[in-house]
Amino acid sequence: MKYHLITLGCQMNLSDSERVITVLNDMGLTRTEDEEEASILGIVACSVRQKAIDKVYSRIYKWNKWKRKKPLLTFVSGCILPADKEKFLKTFDIVFHMNEVPALPEMIKQYGIVTPMSLQIATNESNIDSFWKISPKHNSSFEAYIPIQNGCDKFCTFCAVPYTRGREVSRPSEEILTEVRNLVLQGYKSITLLGQNVNSYGFDKNGKEIQFHELLMQIGEFGRTSGKQFWTYFTSPHPRDMNKEVIDVIASYPVLAKQIHLPLQSGDNMVLIHMNRKYKLEEYREVVHYVREKLPTATLFTDIITGFTGETEEQFMNTLRAVTEFKYNMSFTAIYSPRPGAVSSRWIDDVPHQVKKQRLHILNDEVEKSSFEYNKSLMGKTLPVLVINKDRKGEYTMGLTEGKINVRFLSSNESMIGKFVNVKITSAAEFSIAGEPVLAEILEESK
Repeated sequence: MKYHLITLGCQMNLSDSERVITVLNDMGLTRTEDEEEASILGIVACSVRQKAIDKVYSRIYKWNKWKRKKPLLTFVSGCILPADKEKFLKTFDIVFHMNEVPALPEMIKQYGIVTPMSLQIATNESNIDSFWKISPKHNSSFEAYIPIQNGCDKFCTFCAVPYTRGREVSRPSEEILTEVRNLVLQGYKSITLLGQNVNSYGFDKNGKEIQFHELLMQIGEFGRTSGKQFWTYFTSPHPRDMNKEVIDVIASYPVLAKQIHLPLQSGDNMVLIHMNRKYKLEEYREVVHYVREKLPTATLFTDIITGFTGETEEQFMNTLRAVTEFKYNMSFTAIYSPRPGAVSSRWIDDVPHQVKKQRLHILNDEVEKSSFEYNKSLMGKTLPVLVINKDRKGEYTMGLTEGKINVRFLSSNESMIGKFVNVKITSAAEFSIAGEPVLAEILEESK
């Protein structure tokens, strides 16, 4: 029997899906990319973005039409707002919280689809700890996501995450470290620690768990003693909790990647107050300055919302000035749209859509300039690159630098994929660079 699974939203949802896939595979089911072949159709949804939730409604409408002609079972999980969950209960066969994934075989069995493993896996546990104990079926043999935390306590007024995932819960550090060690020993080269607010890791344990910088330190020590080469990333941190200890630890260990994702959201203090971000631009600036001091080669990524409720032209200009000052390598800039359940959804969305779009383009153009300047500074340098894949035509090899800058070079050697290759940079574009592989300098660990 075959199943088809669609994943929408962020890296956390992608990571969650890998554990859902493990449970379904252990039931004896076979995954298919062709939804028309499947008897079980599922979605890991995202209520945080309206566009993503619209895709869920579109897909279930089509699947329910198919049910008139053949037997199908449908399910949905993921980041789901209470209002969306109420609607999904009327359209999907099974709606469950991600914490309840260990019980998914029993839910499916109750719909008459009995599998060889269903009775053995069925469980009444419905907490996040039991979910984290599931070994994920990774989509890559060299890149992996590791959840270290679930939920968020910050309650930004624009955000629905506290209402979809709940309050912050930290995963036991020993589980995290064991997963990191096992993956690295299996040959994984890129590890990303995931959480809605990773640098508040351990705060919910009242001193019974290590804090985030200590977790990073232990990963760094493992890298030092093992002699393995890998890059460790994390997302997303909150500027309020981004302390100097975290940055100092990153500076101390080569396996902790020199790439910082630091969401700005707005460069205006009044807008930050309306967003309930709990920091001022001046405090954010102090973090950036410390990053530049301690991690001079690090790239800096950010998130920005344009056209938030009540944002004036002057407030937007403050954000533009901040973007110009901080010289980001990449910005995930989004037009504000109210999300049901979030506090700001009760406020008037008073910035015209066309104005939001104009502001978005202006910010993106500024980031493009700073990214291009940084990329040009890399020309002539030889950098380690993690090879990711080939381009569509098979002529060029694509990879990422430690700072997650896209790289391409001319080669048809597929054996490089998943390995570190030193590349001499010969040209630069706005958000990418190109070069020539220094084959004599392929790192020994990657062979």
